[in-house]
Amino acid sequence: MTDKPRARDIGLHFSGKPGPHNTITDVPGVTVGFSTIIEDAVEGVHKGLCTGVTAIIPRGGSGSIQPVWAGINSFNGNGELTGGHLINDLGWFLGPVMITNSHGVGMTSYATVGWMVDRYKDVFETDHMWCLPVVGETYDGVLNDINARGVQEHHVLEALNTATDGSVAEGNVGGGTGMIAYEFKGGTGTASRKIPVAGADYTLGVLVQANHGTRDWFEVGGVPVGQHMRENLVFEKEQGSIIIIVATDAPLLPHQLNRLARRGSIGIGRNGSKGGHNSGDIFLAFSTANGQDNPWRAPDLMNLDVLNDIHLDLFYEACVQAIEEAILNAMIAAEDRVAVKPAGKLVRAINHAELIGCLDTTEKDRP
Repeated sequence: MTDKPRARDIGLHFSGKPGPHNTITDVPGVTVGFSTIIEDAVEGVHKGLCTGVTAIIPRGGSGSIQPVWAGINSFNGNGELTGGHLINDLGWFLGPVMITNSHGVGMTSYATVGWMVDRYKDVFETDHMWCLPVVGETYDGVLNDINARGVQEHHVLEALNTATDGSVAEGNVGGGTGMIAYEFKGGTGTASRKIPVAGADYTLGVLVQANHGTRDWFEVGGVPVGQHMRENLVFEKEQGSIIIIVATDAPLLPHQLNRLARRGSIGIGRNGSKGGHNSGDIFLAFSTANGQDNPWRAPDLMNLDVLNDIHLDLFYEACVQAIEEAILNAMIAAEDRVAVKPAGKLVRAINHAELIGCLDTTEKDRP
């Protein structure tokens, strides 16, 4: 799906063992699709579009609608992830997880409802069933004419209908197309970790839409590289957000997934983020284990497997590791874009050679 370099390709090192693709789709059954919208300015219509939609389908190959057990955490709530109240109360959601820009949430939700009604027509026609799509957002109004509301129904359907497993595109793609991270071009990134525990091999994968942080905060491997890479600054203060989706095939229940989602704050802290006032740092964790009938047809008694809490430290560690890597993957794969506000300003992707040189120099200067 992509031949762009990733963080490991340029020589960055990370702890933990990744899955075969080092993506969220290493979790069996999880699929990811994108719609990327890039259009030059059209007089009287928009000033230039640079945005999109990302779709994550927890059980992509399933022909039936099933609850997905989940937990959610809002580390800093200056943003949105629809369906969060339902997840907090019930511990599950139905359907895909979508990510787009701040003004695309309504259209993405509308189109996703239509996709679900069409996909599971028999259930919606015979039961009093409804759906509340999970849609996250970050603000791309620097690089995209966000007020033109460029995300349309067919873009959402494209993301959903092209979702596949295997490798996953990163950088300027899908909902991450117009995003900025640490004042470099940001976007979509992903990573995974293998977790052998209790006689089984589990996988944890993450996907991030990275649009957060200031250059002053930016760190790689504990090195404050943002203090040294000072060209092409964008903001006077942070004005972005990050959405993190964590997936696993381990049998974790909602209370455990809530705890896992909270580790997103540590993951973003590994690259220096403080969770600024203007940032919506919202994290969702879900498990594809314990597939059940949809709630409208579920039995009176349900049997669920659950991993003992004593094993959760391994998942916390994997989650933090994968988030740190996924953010850097988003930045390494990103490409330069010209802003629409302020018009003409160039938002540069991080220079790989400069980053490695900065890391090497700083490491040599350490006592």
